[in-house]
Amino acid sequence: MRNPRYWTVVALLLLSVAVLYRRGDGDNGPTSTPLAEFPVAMGNLISVTTPIDPEALAILGKGFFLNRIYTPPRMEEPSSAPPRLEDASTRKSGPPVGLFIAYFPTQRTGQSIHSPQNCLPGSGWSFESSGTTQLTDASGKSSQVADYIIVNGDHRAEVLYWYQSHGRAIANDYKAKLYMLIDSIRYGRSDAALVRIVTPIEANENRDAAHLRAVAFAKDLIPMLPAYIPN
Repeated sequence: MRNPRYWTVVALLLLSVAVLYRRGDGDNGPTSTPLAEFPVAMGNLISVTTPIDPEALAILGKGFFLNRIYTPPRMEEPSSAPPRLEDASTRKSGPPVGLFIAYFPTQRTGQSIHSPQNCLPGSGWSFESSGTTQLTDASGKSSQVADYIIVNGDHRAEVLYWYQSHGRAIANDYKAKLYMLIDSIRYGRSDAALVRIVTPIEANENRDAAHLRAVAFAKDLIPMLPAYIPN
């Protein structure tokens, strides 16, 4: 037998489809800067773009996506010898931080954001723990985000994710659906985004270090989002 949460989600989705159908195909969302123009550098971190597999894009649907890996500057190994340019490729850097943003200008006609709770297990990861974390950015704005540890074989990682919707950070999948329904009625807008931050828990560090790294990245990220995901 399906649990009550399943039927709650089904009811919300059916109600959303009905409301959005009655309101027509257009959204009243404001324009925004394309995700492709998101800064390649954040603080001392430099990023590279990771292409998304075409099959994954087909599953994600009609939206705009950013998939980047941010890494600290490479550091020289301690040595008594003077540094050489040809040694640059062997320098080591700190643990990376992965950023994935999926922005959907509309969620009408059945289009919806895929939850990491469904996508990550499909990629071979399982959830070791789950919870939420309260973030306060430099402007003093407080946001609650989902906080997970995921495992795949010998690999562990810290994950923060949330739904960014009209200036809100929403940690809960069901609340995100509810807000989408309410805002589509009040404002004629169903646009929203998923923001996901992942960083590995390396063999020589504890979970707290990875958690602090992800949180610091999120605090720098949140004030930047309204330019790319409209409030």
